[in-house]
Amino acid sequence: MKKILLIFSVLSLLIFIRPALGLNSSSSTDTITSTVSVDQADEMNLLDEGFKGVKHFYNYTGFANVTSGNLIMILIGIIFIYLGIKFDYEPLLLIPIGAGVIIGNIPFVPGNQTGIYETGSVLNYLYFGVVKGIYPPLIFLGIGAMTDFSSLIGNPKLMLLGASAQIGVFATFLGALYLGFNLPEAGAIGIIGGADGPTAIFLSSKLANGVNILADGTTVKNLIGPIAIAAYSYMALVPVIQPPLMRLLISKEDRKIKMKPPRAVSQKEKMIFPVVALILTTFISPSALPLLGMLFFGNLLKESGRTERLADTARTKLIDIVTILLGVTVGASTQADIFITKDSMMIFGLGAVSFVIATMGGLLFAKFMNLFLKGDNKINPLIGAAGVSAVPDSARVVHMEGLKSDPSNYLLMHAMAPNVSGVIGSAIAAGIILSFLG
Repeated sequence: MKKILLIFSVLSLLIFIRPALGLNSSSSTDTITSTVSVDQADEMNLLDEGFKGVKHFYNYTGFANVTSGNLIMILIGIIFIYLGIKFDYEPLLLIPIGAGVIIGNIPFVPGNQTGIYETGSVLNYLYFGVVKGIYPPLIFLGIGAMTDFSSLIGNPKLMLLGASAQIGVFATFLGALYLGFNLPEAGAIGIIGGADGPTAIFLSSKLANGVNILADGTTVKNLIGPIAIAAYSYMALVPVIQPPLMRLLISKEDRKIKMKPPRAVSQKEKMIFPVVALILTTFISPSALPLLGMLFFGNLLKESGRTERLADTARTKLIDIVTILLGVTVGASTQADIFITKDSMMIFGLGAVSFVIATMGGLLFAKFMNLFLKGDNKINPLIGAAGVSAVPDSARVVHMEGLKSDPSNYLLMHAMAPNVSGVIGSAIAAGIILSFLG
């Protein structure tokens, strides 16, 4: 009986809830059919929209926008990072630049304020310091605060070696003119011969920034990226390029020449030097004031004995921050569609030639000086290679080559004199070029 009552109750309940389930009339079949059709249509529309969304997303990815140029530049960025880590070639420069090259060549859709050349993008704001030449003087401030000019003060004739190495600047300038670059562009390219990255960026930001217009209406090209990358690349390759030239031009006997120790320099001389040097060099080349002014100001902070905190900030935290920003933004400026051009390739070729000429100029002039020096006043011609302003790498390379010829021959302090004078010389050369072509 209980089972019968249970079945009856269930059937009664089904009768009452049937309308709620849409099963009450003969039209329910049609309703079900139409509902299924609408659901299928909705599902199809949803799938279409989903595919459109996925396609839209894909069009914004790097996979859809990548070019062969992007891949080439990304590979170059990886090589820079590899050289900095594996071989210790200027890692403080090559690693930020390499990372910047990769950042600048990640493909993107223009117009979203992403690229370094797009107004309003974060990278564009950071790049402002390169375009306007803000970062190089700050780098020079840090260099001045960490540089000891004692070897130059103690043996001032070695300044001539730094001057002689600047032949690379003017040789490159003439080469750039021969290849068809106009005067401002050739002037900016020429400074690569000084092997000084900040100076190269400073001068190119003034002469070859893509903004200046010549008298005939021609717009000067924006060559900041290629010039900066070339200058820093050859600075990093000092240990590769210079030793073969040293062994080629300097005999084994000359490589063994031991130089007498430089005279002791008093603290008073160290304090007076940056003031006197600032006045003399900027009177010769006022256009180089942003660079030379900050260089000698930084050195004065170091040598005054009263501003150690400021000097420490300039040579550590400040120069580190600026180096990071400079390296990344210069690297990012190598956007493939702008960087991979015939002009860039010619600039790299000129840079290699200019660096060789600058090194040879220093080495040969050192041999020439020895014609007029007697006895222990003779100089080891190897230190002429330090006349290029790749501080302190070229001085270090000179020292290592000297040790290979004679393990007891220490040339580092002697090589620092032409090395720091090369920094000053390249800045003066940049100022002279700027005063004529700016």
